[in-house]
Amino acid sequence: MSATTYPVRDAMTMLRRNLKHAQRYPSMTVTVVIMPIVMLLMFVYFFGGALGEGIEIPGGGSGRDAYTNYLAPGILLMTVASSSIATAISVCTDMTEGIINRFRTMAISRSSVLVGHVLGNMIQTVLALLLTLGVALAVGFRPEASVVEWAAAGGLLLLLAFALAWLSAAMGLSSDSVETASNAPMPLTLLPFLGSAIVTPDSMPAGIRWFAEYQPFTPLTETVRGLLSGSEIGNNGWIALAWLAGISVLGYLWSMAAFKKAVKR
Repeated sequence: MSATTYPVRDAMTMLRRNLKHAQRYPSMTVTVVIMPIVMLLMFVYFFGGALGEGIEIPGGGSGRDAYTNYLAPGILLMTVASSSIATAISVCTDMTEGIINRFRTMAISRSSVLVGHVLGNMIQTVLALLLTLGVALAVGFRPEASVVEWAAAGGLLLLLAFALAWLSAAMGLSSDSVETASNAPMPLTLLPFLGSAIVTPDSMPAGIRWFAEYQPFTPLTETVRGLLSGSEIGNNGWIALAWLAGISVLGYLWSMAAFKKAVKR
């Protein structure tokens, strides 16, 4: 085998391990999926009529149907952010239950442990996105994207899942308990609310509007929304990719440094 074969093989072994854990204990997966769907249903059916008339929806239109098309892309990003919590919990569980000590005695690639968690979370996130998208279509979401635009939107969501999984893995490694790990990524799930996922930043007070316009989830939301609606995305796509690259690098370097520090204890 080549020098790169062993890490890849070990990473696939850890991926199978994490997927089996998720299959045997589905409660975490169900929990992180339910929250975005509840938000979608609540905002569409409870507030959709009022918000659809009360804010200026880009692309024109008003009412619940127009607001559903505006809201759904933001909910998809919320789904990715919510799913990242599972990575922090699973990584922290491994660190606190002693399985890492077992891995340290085995001839396996150290990085494969984290890679398995990240890949496992990405697979679960894809399933969560498909379920959320199905519910969105059922309640009236009507995208106008071409095949290429669908692929671009899906790729962007996968890149976000990858970036947040590494960041959440670092948070899990830096947590002293599973309870702390479950709370650490929560701000990530709130950022879409403070962006353009629910309402346009133009409708917000000045200070909050400034934060909404310059935080990472706003260009991400606007890019996905533009791709799925078949409208222009302007510079949002490049800004979103820059944010994703930065978050990925930060999460990877932080998690690897935290993991090395943890296994040396």
